[in-house]
Amino acid sequence: MQYNLFSSNQYTFFCLSSGSCGNCYFIGNGDYGILIDVGIGVRTIRKRLKEHGYDLPNIRSILITHDHLDHIKSVGTFARRYSIPVYATKKVHHAISVNRFVKEDIGASRRIIEKGQPFQIEDFRFTAFDVPHDSHDNSGYFIEFGTHKMTLATDIGKLTDEMTPYLTKAHHLIIESNYDEEMLRNGRYPYHLKQRITSGLGHISNRQTGEFLAENCKNHVRNIWLCHLSSDNNSPEVAYETVKKHLIDKGMVIDEKLQLHVLERNKLSPLMKF
Repeated sequence: MQYNLFSSNQYTFFCLSSGSCGNCYFIGNGDYGILIDVGIGVRTIRKRLKEHGYDLPNIRSILITHDHLDHIKSVGTFARRYSIPVYATKKVHHAISVNRFVKEDIGASRRIIEKGQPFQIEDFRFTAFDVPHDSHDNSGYFIEFGTHKMTLATDIGKLTDEMTPYLTKAHHLIIESNYDEEMLRNGRYPYHLKQRITSGLGHISNRQTGEFLAENCKNHVRNIWLCHLSSDNNSPEVAYETVKKHLIDKGMVIDEKLQLHVLERNKLSPLMKF
């Protein structure tokens, strides 16, 4: 299916919230947008949308990565009250349907997707891909719009060969950078939680993210957003400096051609235009 080509400054991206406090991302243009995850309250989503010139009637669809509450908190409300289509894999939809914290059934708003099978939502083409995590069927999303390619991958247990092509061909990359290894090792988390985070089904560290980006994302990437930072075992400054060091060590330059951003927890990010 062909899709319309807009001029480069008509596409927009911003993050409404990132981290275990709740996750919500916006991709769109001047007329409408699509949310990826709705892990914060509807009132907060509406307030933050308005700060960038959008409102709930501008939201055409919702995509869900996985069924943890910090990604699905408001999904039932959006589906039931506003009849907004909700796209997720069959396993994720089932997990949402039996989640006791989702009070409203998605019903007719349910849209089933399959990993590796592209699907179109107006001018945006999405492909879900597998991301290992201790949830039901976690997905990352590869997004094509106009001449741009964007990839969102969060809650990553480990970086896999299957994920790599989707990450490396992106011009714009939203990728988890969850924890600083020393802060986690010396922090107050109990042993079992530290083990869960580092198990290969939890999250990846600043070092792992930085090393992957430095080795694999040298050619096309223009923007990197670090997301899902831990409140206890990371900070925006530590994440930024760690990843930046790995990039610089491999000869990459952080400037107007390659920008590195950090998405802070429970905070609206600046609006980016493409």
